[in-house]
Amino acid sequence: MSKTDLQNFSDEQLVHHELGLERTLFGHTLRHRLNQLDNNSVLKRTRREIARAQTLLRSRELANGLNRGALRQLHSGSFVPAALGATDAGGGFLKGLLDQPSATGVDSPSSAE
Repeated sequence: MSKTDLQNFSDEQLVHHELGLERTLFGHTLRHRLNQLDNNSVLKRTRREIARAQTLLRSRELANGLNRGALRQLHSGSFVPAALGATDAGGGFLKGLLDQPSATGVDSPSSAE
């Protein structure tokens, strides 16, 4: 996702995007350690996308005179991993993390059928 796309997100959407990317990075890292990740470059791309989102969040916090992490603290409570494609969020900690990856380079966890 480009910088201009991220700038069009609301604060809540940007926080949710970052949290989703962190969840995706965890799944990629786990698959990488289990030798199930086909393309290792997604780790780097996902980390960079997280950094872009965090940089934009911090600039918004500074523009509004907020403390570090204030936007994340404010909006992280409404984050629902099921909105990223997991069909059942109540299936345990790893539920949905090791499902089939999508066709995009930086993908979110999705459920296998």
